[in-house]
Amino acid sequence: TAHLLAADVQQLLHNKFVVILGDSVQRAVYKDLVLLLQKDLLLTPTQLKAKGEESFERDKLVDGGQRGPMHNGIQYREVRQFCSDHHLVRFYFLTRVYSSYLEAILQELQSSQHGPPDVIIMNSCLWDLSRYGPDSWKSYLENLESLFERLGQVLPESCLLVWNTAMPVGKKITAGFLPPEHRPEDSSLRDKVIAANFHSSVEAKKHGFDVLDLHFHFRHAGRHLQRDGVHWDELAHRHLSQLLLAHVADAWGVDLPRRDPVGPWIWDGPARTGPGRGVERQPQASPDQPSMPPAGYRPLLPLPHLPPPPPPLLPLPPHPRPFPFHPVMTRFLFGPRDHFSASDHPFQSDQFSSNHFHSDVPSPTQTGFSFEDDPQPPRPPFPTPYLQRAPVVHRGFPRHLPRGPYVPWGRRPRSSKRQAPSHPQPRPQ
Repeated sequence: TAHLLAADVQQLLHNKFVVILGDSVQRAVYKDLVLLLQKDLLLTPTQLKAKGEESFERDKLVDGGQRGPMHNGIQYREVRQFCSDHHLVRFYFLTRVYSSYLEAILQELQSSQHGPPDVIIMNSCLWDLSRYGPDSWKSYLENLESLFERLGQVLPESCLLVWNTAMPVGKKITAGFLPPEHRPEDSSLRDKVIAANFHSSVEAKKHGFDVLDLHFHFRHAGRHLQRDGVHWDELAHRHLSQLLLAHVADAWGVDLPRRDPVGPWIWDGPARTGPGRGVERQPQASPDQPSMPPAGYRPLLPLPHLPPPPPPLLPLPPHPRPFPFHPVMTRFLFGPRDHFSASDHPFQSDQFSSNHFHSDVPSPTQTGFSFEDDPQPPRPPFPTPYLQRAPVVHRGFPRHLPRGPYVPWGRRPRSSKRQAPSHPQPRPQ
């Protein structure tokens, strides 16, 4: 299973323009990606809850947010951007999947001095289904069709669009975007989200766009759902980033490094919503000074491979056979143990099975997150006369003009399924 560190993500997205569109869950997707582009740390609970702040991990608030009125209405706006020497990531807050505001965003992206985006990551669902009156379901289906038809008209084939299905929601929803009078007393919104994911996936695939089924991947990860029933914790979002980046790499034909997971992003334990949460996180960075890990922080970087210990001296059997060599597991540096220390809960690799990065329909054998003990198949013994070096990661590919399909080092990217537009431009509703 690919497990990407900050250096890997920097190389994969080298000279790339990434745009993320959506609600507060997608804003957390943006934040985790911005953080992972700079350091191997997790988001703090404060960073996850914050909205509209002037700066987050060296990014900038471009429009809306604290520059205007802070509210939970459908007219709320927030545009953020992280820009470094070789990376550009932008976020637009949406309350509706297709509208005149979305049209304005597309026009802005078309006229951008940076050129059209290389990747667009998008989802809009909960606001559409709960904040636009009794005809919200019908409007959502119509807007989905208008959205993907419009995207097929304005986006170049070199732009990879990934539609994220909406994440699962809890039985009881108390998130701020949903006023008490709009909160359902039953599980009707949960059922609507599942139906909406089906229709949006069908519509996206019909127009040749990618679908990443996050609802499938997180359907058994309820321990990492926040108390408001909508948002997710920092471990879930780091796993989401890994799934998303693996999908992008697979679409571009990039071979990712294969390494053991660095830390237990998800573990089978109590819900981490109260005091005593185990993993320390870095404090919020100021705009002018990068954040530093606190004292005793548990780094997420692996140590170099160590030589195997000498085998014990045992009497030889009548017919001697060579002792099988067992490769040494990578050691990781951890800080002081606490109640929910990562070292207390060994990570099961099948919890993060991400072997269907861009498949349209999950296979029957996939289980998303797994919280049961599922031992890995035994590895055949093999001799290792030398120490294994760290895996080599191919550097990200710079843009080429004229823009066209990516031609990576290893294998060719999969061909685009998009067709030339044949319908007139729809009008926002």
